[in-house]
Amino acid sequence: MKKIVLTFALTALAATAFAQGKDLKVAIDPTYEPFTFKTADGKPTGFDVDIANALCTEIKRKCVFVEQVWDSMIPGLQAKKYDAIISSMSITEDRLKVVDFTDKYYNTPSKVIIKNDIKFTDVASLKGKKIGVLKGSTQEKYANGELKKVGVVVTPYEAQDQVYLDIKSGRLDGTVADIVEVTGGFLSKPEGKDYGAVGPELYIPKYFG
Repeated sequence: MKKIVLTFALTALAATAFAQGKDLKVAIDPTYEPFTFKTADGKPTGFDVDIANALCTEIKRKCVFVEQVWDSMIPGLQAKKYDAIISSMSITEDRLKVVDFTDKYYNTPSKVIIKNDIKFTDVASLKGKKIGVLKGSTQEKYANGELKKVGVVVTPYEAQDQVYLDIKSGRLDGTVADIVEVTGGFLSKPEGKDYGAVGPELYIPKYFG
């Protein structure tokens, strides 16, 4: 999910969806702390939510947040269930074929996250390990392209927080994640104290855009 963008060109502000007084429906995946998640009372919050609210203030609209699982984000936009996606989505060639993007508003790498007691030298040293990834993400694309071929068991999940739950329970050995997301989320919590990032920062264009 790197090279983060709004998944709707700002030139579209002239479209009917942005007519005077009309709410702006914004899709988010609320399982991606610290970018998009929910408070204890169920309200959407996080960096991307702040960006969306700032945009709505600027164009004098009300933001209405629509929760959506990650791999259904773009199909939902195409089906006009909402007007924009503001939820840490990378610009990739495949996505550019079906949706428009604004300029990037931040860009961070991904990294492999595993338990600290696993000896890591390169991706081949992860043979036989179980890695969970967000379904439909650039991290899944990388894991299927680079990790699976060296014998890593790659399992897709509907939500990133489900990945962390299975890491905590011992069903997974690790994940591939945005370094800012995982550092500000899972690795900052007690359940993440025995895990860490290994290997190089992942910017490979064919996977991450």
